Amino acid sequence: MTIASKLSATAVVLSVATAAYAENPMVGGAAMFETKNIVENAVNSADHTTLVAAVQAADLVDTLQSRGPFTVFAPVNDAFAALPAGTVDTLLKPENKDMLVKVLTAHVVAGDWSAAEIARQARASSDGFYHFNAVSGDALSAQVKGKNVYIYDENGNASRVTIADVDQSNGVIHVVDAVLVPK
Repeated sequence: MTIASKLSATAVVLSVATAAYAENPMVGGAAMFETKNIVENAVNSADHTTLVAAVQAADLVDTLQSRGPFTVFAPVNDAFAALPAGTVDTLLKPENKDMLVKVLTAHVVAGDWSAAEIARQARASSDGFYHFNAVSGDALSAQVKGKNVYIYDENGNASRVTIADVDQSNGVIHVVDAVLVPK
């Protein structure tokens, strides 16, 4: 193989790899792969170490690695840090596992919901909100403000989608900037 053909082959590989990365956004400094499941990708995100620790403490790893599909509104570390002091430590205690499961499943919706579809549903509704339920049974609402999609919990707290449509083999992740708190 000549140097020119090696360079040409390398260019093809790089352009294919770049195209693959371009399809799915980077999250927390890590490439997210559509061929990996929610947990396999989340563990690589430096922005989701608290969420991953919480999912492990709640014994939800197997669930979020299952077939799904799931839509996960994934709070970043700063979102957990913004909760009242001691909240995360309290939730991670074994005796509070049920409460932790409730909080985490308030961020999960059955199905594979793109941000565009959520926004379309919100725009089409008479009140400007798309109302749906999390796996926890808690009510969530989505609203579009400008170019941003916001997810509201039952308490009226808003969480902005900062990175949308991170496709997974078993659903989709939307990175959010606040923790959704169930009633």
